[in-house]
Amino acid sequence: MAVLVTGGLGYIGSHTVVELLNDGFEVVIVDDLSNSERFILKNIEEITGKKPFFYPFDLRRRELLTQVFDAHKIEGCINFAASKAVGESQLKPVDYYENNLFTLINILQEFKERGISNFIFSSSCTVYGQAEKMPIDENAPLKIPESVYGKTKQMGEEIITDFAKAYGRKISLLRYFNPIGAHPSGKLGELPMGIPNNLVPYVMQTAAGIRERLNIWGDDYDTEDGTPVRDYIYVVDLAKAHVSALKKLMQIGDETIIDIFNLGTGKGVSVLEVVKAFEIANDVKVPYQICARREGDITVAYANVDKAEKELHWKSETSLEESLKTVWKWQLYLDSQTV
Repeated sequence: MAVLVTGGLGYIGSHTVVELLNDGFEVVIVDDLSNSERFILKNIEEITGKKPFFYPFDLRRRELLTQVFDAHKIEGCINFAASKAVGESQLKPVDYYENNLFTLINILQEFKERGISNFIFSSSCTVYGQAEKMPIDENAPLKIPESVYGKTKQMGEEIITDFAKAYGRKISLLRYFNPIGAHPSGKLGELPMGIPNNLVPYVMQTAAGIRERLNIWGDDYDTEDGTPVRDYIYVVDLAKAHVSALKKLMQIGDETIIDIFNLGTGKGVSVLEVVKAFEIANDVKVPYQICARREGDITVAYANVDKAEKELHWKSETSLEESLKTVWKWQLYLDSQTV
């Protein structure tokens, strides 16, 4: 059966495509290449020995999306297509609302008109805002997120939930914590355009000499070392959770299903701890400087993952150090491609 993966050449999308292909799914990718590169498609083929279908266009072009659905028997979708930088979302709110919500609505319109179910949404722990209790479980009250990016994820969840209830469909909302790492082959990883917005790519580029130093946004948070604490999950473990969630939906009948899962490790790690772990794992130095806090950042967030372990029979298995070793392998691969 064919699975539509939007944003399938992006960071988490490409790793998930690999896991889907390895599990025997036919994969149809739509990606406008706004935050990815075409060579990722070649690398997916090299890793899996299989070639996914690929359509390079913006999902806001509904007529092109309709053609894809006409050409393939789509029986499920994993939707990664979204702009995702917290800081940038504060500067370009209208762009984020348009891109992240219009693309989602276009996909759901096709699902509605064609009677398709099995929709998985790439959501985020940002929907919890600054939660009052740690670890955060799926019953924690949702707050107005600190960032526009977070707001688009919360709005997306509401739209999809209303869709499922109105049309009797099966959906899964996967709330990621902080994905890190790269594929063990070294051929897939996070590929930020311009200055990275996420911590680990910035650490990687600083260690490689691409950036002069790492900016750490604040050391006056109410944490042990003053830097924000997050739950860093290895991207391949995260990708495997998508396959488990999709299989769960497909094995259920036609009743309305609204699954919600936190995907993380269940452990909180500070920014400074990540920097030090990277240095130790890869025997490199990462010069850094402390800067003022960044708008939209919260203090602490880490997951309670009991529900995912119980219902998806899944859990994160890769250590922080092993994850960070793959990041450096990815950087060395990128360096070899530019020589």
